[in-house]
Amino acid sequence: MEKTTKKTPKDALAMARKAKAEVVDYRFTDLLGTWQHVSNHISELSEKTFTAGVGFDGSSIRGFQAIHESDMLLMPDPNSAFIDPMLKHPTLVLICNIKDPISERFYTRDPRHVGMKAEAYLAKTGIATGTLWGPEAEFFVFDNVQYDLGTNGTFYRIDSGEGVWNTGRDEQPNLGSKVRYKEGYFPCPPVDTLQDFRSDLMLRCRAIGIVSCYLHHHEVATAGQCELGLGAKPLTAAGDQLIAYKYMVKNIARERGKTVTFMPKPIFGDNGNGMHTHQSLWKGATNLFYDAKGYAGLSKLALWYVGGLLKHAPALCGFCSPTTNSYKRLVPGYEAPVNLAYSKRNRSASVRIPTYTAMDPVAEAKSKRIEYRPPDPSCNGYLAFAALLMAGIDGIQNKIDPGKPLEKDIYELSPGEAAKVPQVPGSLDEALSNLEKDHKFLLKGDVFTEDLLETWISYKRKKEADFVKLRPHPAEFHLYYDC
Repeated sequence: MEKTTKKTPKDALAMARKAKAEVVDYRFTDLLGTWQHVSNHISELSEKTFTAGVGFDGSSIRGFQAIHESDMLLMPDPNSAFIDPMLKHPTLVLICNIKDPISERFYTRDPRHVGMKAEAYLAKTGIATGTLWGPEAEFFVFDNVQYDLGTNGTFYRIDSGEGVWNTGRDEQPNLGSKVRYKEGYFPCPPVDTLQDFRSDLMLRCRAIGIVSCYLHHHEVATAGQCELGLGAKPLTAAGDQLIAYKYMVKNIARERGKTVTFMPKPIFGDNGNGMHTHQSLWKGATNLFYDAKGYAGLSKLALWYVGGLLKHAPALCGFCSPTTNSYKRLVPGYEAPVNLAYSKRNRSASVRIPTYTAMDPVAEAKSKRIEYRPPDPSCNGYLAFAALLMAGIDGIQNKIDPGKPLEKDIYELSPGEAAKVPQVPGSLDEALSNLEKDHKFLLKGDVFTEDLLETWISYKRKKEADFVKLRPHPAEFHLYYDC
């Protein structure tokens, strides 16, 4: 695991001077995973800012403070500094942690701080000195999106020039080359209309420093589904990278008159957006997940880590697949990774061990990792990665046996064989119930707190699960209107 150079406040100020920055933008993540920000004139930024902080109203942020205790502080992290390429006025961006100005303690509901505590807890256990994370956050690029909710009606409509439903539309002229359902992976242009968009995105992401994109391609679905490969980073840095990546994707799309969504299942009848998450543990320069003699090159420690993921997977869904829409993707009988099993190469298992470098022992030792497939990009990366790490650590500490690998195509198992393979929850409500019952592993090292978990579960139930549950669905009119 390569060492990363830490920036100091002086380095951040030097970056601002070199770019002739006029504005400093302080960014932080709310509990649900949305980037929030407040801007100051660059003259207001000094070395003291990094220790004194910047005040803001925490009561106006989802999942944060009550109105009678609203004052909070943003504490800029100089290591996160970059110049935003999307804004007209040169702007230095600083990602922040959050402190309580009275107790001077870091805020327990700050997702980024949770990620930092998870990394610190891992080091404290002595199991490893570091961990690497590489999420594959898929998204759709649409030309138009419309939706509305009312008491007496509701609708949504999306559109894309690539959409196979547009083969018969008069586009004056219609040039064909639409992407057929499940055939977007991955023909060349003109079928793939987003090559230049993704190349521009990859290069501009790399230019800001905190996002290391290294490949891109069209994904399986019709209508502009895409993926960019993100380089592996330590946990908190990976959370920074994911949210900066989503910011860049959405803004570069808007430059081109497009709109982007990371929601898991925006299209009926085609593949949804997953976020397969690659992860490994390291001690110095040694990859602790590698053992040339182990199954698929995995060490015993790595298998225990997998055992922890599989054991706690139903609870992990509360953070890794945290929306009602997530369970439109995680449906049994289709291609989604709902089955809690592990395997090399088998993409129908929830834990896959990539084998791309199996012919090169040196590369295999460096790249050996496990890929956890149920998550989707609607999650808060800091919380999802921290929860996965805590489940893996629990697996190692308790030497949880993941059982035998499943090498068969899960969808071709006999009914008796399939019944023995456990599955992820079928709804957000079910995932939250599992999180309520199984969360002691998250509390170790004070990484997650009861307060955070209670707030998360309550918000998700009342504001999302119930919000959707109470509304009639157009499909119900189709099925039941004339009953």
